[in-house]
Amino acid sequence: MSARGHGFGIDIGGSGVKGAAVDLATGELIQERIKVATPHPATPGAVAETVAKVVAQSGWDGPVGITMPSVIIGGVVRTAANIDKSWIGIDARALFSQALGGREVTVLNDADAAGMAEDRYGAAKDLDGLVMLLTFGTGIGSAVMYNGVLMPNSELGHIEVGGQEAEHRAAASIKDRDGLTYAQWAVEVSKVLVTLENLFWPNVFVAGGGISRDYAEWIPLLTNRTPVVAADLKNTAGIVGAAMAVSAGIAP
Repeated sequence: MSARGHGFGIDIGGSGVKGAAVDLATGELIQERIKVATPHPATPGAVAETVAKVVAQSGWDGPVGITMPSVIIGGVVRTAANIDKSWIGIDARALFSQALGGREVTVLNDADAAGMAEDRYGAAKDLDGLVMLLTFGTGIGSAVMYNGVLMPNSELGHIEVGGQEAEHRAAASIKDRDGLTYAQWAVEVSKVLVTLENLFWPNVFVAGGGISRDYAEWIPLLTNRTPVVAADLKNTAGIVGAAMAVSAGIAP
């Protein structure tokens, strides 16, 4: 299955490899999302087999966009979060293409894919200028968009804030680990956002990750100056952004 105006995206996460075909005019999935458990250990060969399984189950026969929790440069994996460290240095684009019978493949960072999707179809779709997506989860992922153009591999979760990496201070996992209330956690998130806005002066922050579902509990408590809005696309953003990337020929 493939059709003009449609794309296919796969989002590789720590617990699941998820994929679906996407209507690129609307950003909506046009089939039920397929999810297969991420293999453990999540080695290159094992993950490539899982990706091939997801694509086969979907019936898709066109190009495939794939996200990874990694810095990706020229299709090569430079970091590995929630996947096996043996990924570092692997040409993921070539590996996945081979696993999929030689078809065209684009591989990009998962937060970058989500940022592209939110910028075109989601919370930032009507905004110009600099948009920053931050995904709050085990760590803090980031995507930087300027007038619809992705600046890949920003990794702003590792910026130093008050002597600590941002994600060691304000990831959602820190809230859970330390038993923080939303009010207490919002103080830490605000420190991170103030540091970022003083450096980049974005027009808006888009807050993603699972905790964004509870945005009403904590976004109003933030004290930074830049507007913060909750992500719209939730658990489809990575899939949608991956489909966008391969359709547009974006290859970080």
